[in-house]
Amino acid sequence: MTASSATDGMLERRKVANPPASESLIIDKAAKEPMAAKCRGLGLASALLCLSSLGWIGQAAMLAVGVGAISRGGGVGEVAVPAAVVAGIGVLRACLDAAGGRLAFLAARRELSSQRLAAAAALAARSPLDSGRPASGLAASVLGEQAEAVVPYLARFRPTRMRASLVPLVMLICILPISWLAALILALCAPLIPIFMALIGWRAKAASEKQLAETGGINVFLLDRLRGLATIRALDAVDLTARRLRADADSLRLRTMAVLRIAFLSSAVLEFFAALGVAATAVYVGFSLLGSIEIGTWDGRLTLTQGLFILLLAPAFFEPLRELSAVWHDRANGEAALSALRELASSRQTILGGADLQSSTPTSEAFVDIEALVFRHMQERDAAIDHFDLSIEAGEHVALWGASGSGKTTLLSLIAGLARQEAGAIRIGGIPLRDDTADALRHRMAWIGQSPHIFAGSVIRNISLGRGNIDAPAVASALEGVALDRVFTPERIAAVGEGGLGLSGGEALRLALARMMVDERADIILADEPTAHLDARTAAAVTDTLLALAKGRVLIVATHDPVLAARMDRIVRLDERARRAAA
Repeated sequence: MTASSATDGMLERRKVANPPASESLIIDKAAKEPMAAKCRGLGLASALLCLSSLGWIGQAAMLAVGVGAISRGGGVGEVAVPAAVVAGIGVLRACLDAAGGRLAFLAARRELSSQRLAAAAALAARSPLDSGRPASGLAASVLGEQAEAVVPYLARFRPTRMRASLVPLVMLICILPISWLAALILALCAPLIPIFMALIGWRAKAASEKQLAETGGINVFLLDRLRGLATIRALDAVDLTARRLRADADSLRLRTMAVLRIAFLSSAVLEFFAALGVAATAVYVGFSLLGSIEIGTWDGRLTLTQGLFILLLAPAFFEPLRELSAVWHDRANGEAALSALRELASSRQTILGGADLQSSTPTSEAFVDIEALVFRHMQERDAAIDHFDLSIEAGEHVALWGASGSGKTTLLSLIAGLARQEAGAIRIGGIPLRDDTADALRHRMAWIGQSPHIFAGSVIRNISLGRGNIDAPAVASALEGVALDRVFTPERIAAVGEGGLGLSGGEALRLALARMMVDERADIILADEPTAHLDARTAAAVTDTLLALAKGRVLIVATHDPVLAARMDRIVRLDERARRAAA
């Protein structure tokens, strides 16, 4: 389908929205499987990082043994072996840390790519008639900067959470045979940390979601105002817009600081309880070594080696919890970003197609049959199109006439497969328009909208729209066919501004007609108000060009222009009384 309006981005996006069948299965799987099953490598990375942390138990034991040997007056031989073991375990821990960190990062990047692909595919597959489509600025913000918060969440928080769950428990098991009292002190202090972290986490997640929403809102506002900068200047609203932008920036600053305050609070809570646990353990071990306390062990007082082993493990017992506190805000940001990506991927109304992108274009004669068509917009009770019937012969030119809201644009979108009907059937050349046929049938259609989107770039790229079989001579011929060869001279053909900057409305429409002209497969032309907002002279020129290009092709035009409608072979009225029996 040759796209030539704001909806013509559908042509570019169909490569993402409708991938080959195998890729489509991957997208569906990525969107539906649980996170844990998809993050290949993340479990292994967490295991390696856990082993690295547990390696400190061996180092602490050897350090305690070495210091105990020195205190007893042992020789170099008694100290050399523990020292060598400490050094060896240190090298091994460094390797495990490096490998685990790299695997976690790569797994997180894979997961982010998968989530982005699923969200972009779902966004591109959304129908233009979906009233719930997010603003482009918000979608760009979610897919871009906000989505990056997923990486630290998966690469840092998830492995750290596993270490915080496993490592303290193993250390507690190692301390318990030596001193049940030291193990009890640590066991009493440890649960307080996750309890308070959970309480703070609920607040942090809500604050992060508000901050991300504020970021998306300011992106939408800024993009909208940049697009309408000329209008803002013409209305002398620059100062008002600047004040609004400043107020939004201040609001975003306050939201960001709220998130940071919660992050600092979570760290302070953890440090307090960790320091309390380590201090209580140190006091017990010290008094036990002095002989002031003779309880807490299974067989008498603690020895120096045992006491030092417990003291070395006590800070390490809280270390994974400290790291968890440091990355706790990553969890809030990451979960908020994942929620935003999943919301972006939740399509309510989708276009048809995607089952077989490689299908060949049908060669049957182009005609359109519509039977008992029913369509209603989301969250609307009444049908926009109700049991509509229409037959259009090959080569026939038809005008869809009716008041605003009578369903003209909706009917064109349904014929193009850009929305799904509730009931009824649409046949193009006798072939039903379904998911498995929509891509092939769209190849023989051209769409011309009210406001064709012109991309920043060369005229050749704007006309070819990524179709590799269209070369410079074909573009030059198309420009001549739509009377734009004098507008786009060799000096001006190099570049066009974003949104058609520098082009009149008529020139932009004729550029859209040139897009259609270079596609020889298009034998059905769908035009939505092609002469709207044009003066009489320009409208007449566009009409002449459109009719010349539509010769021998099916042309369906939604219009309010009586001059254009009068030049069609037939006028189909879509008012409330007539649209049920339009044939």
